[in-house]
Amino acid sequence: MWQDICRDYRAYKKPLLTQGFWALAIHRYGMTINRISNRVLRLPFAILHRILIKLSEVFLGIYIGPHVQIGARCVIEHFGAIIIHSDVKIGDDVRIRQCVTIGNKSIDEPNEVPTIGNNVDIGAGAKILGKIAIGDRTAIGANAVVLCDVPPDSVAVGVPARILPRKIATPRARREVAG
Repeated sequence: MWQDICRDYRAYKKPLLTQGFWALAIHRYGMTINRISNRVLRLPFAILHRILIKLSEVFLGIYIGPHVQIGARCVIEHFGAIIIHSDVKIGDDVRIRQCVTIGNKSIDEPNEVPTIGNNVDIGAGAKILGKIAIGDRTAIGANAVVLCDVPPDSVAVGVPARILPRKIATPRARREVAG
């Protein structure tokens, strides 16, 4: 737990003032107490975790399901209206902005949730729904509604999202533009 929280701390610019850092710290705490096998020992910590989750929802506007698997150095840039379903898997170095929903497409399929790769940038207001995979180094545009798989090194924009190849600037291309 402490190692994950320290990595998250280093990923933020001003962690103690950032609501996303505190929501992630509460989540990391919950994942740690789930490893306690003795139910009697786990109970007081679990009650505290449930209270912290509700406080996070009310004061931070961020709900991270208790069983979400979140990789290292995840950054929640802005707080407010962020919902992450309990069964979602999120890779390393993911950046999430405000008003993002990551979850199931319908109530009839509660466990049909996305898997987010590494180095994914999720824009404000994006909705990622259903049993889909978001590839590594992908950008999800602001307000995009993603309902299908997104391959690595892509950009998803629009409603419903269109998948475009991501143009990654090389150092030479940057010099030519500046030059």
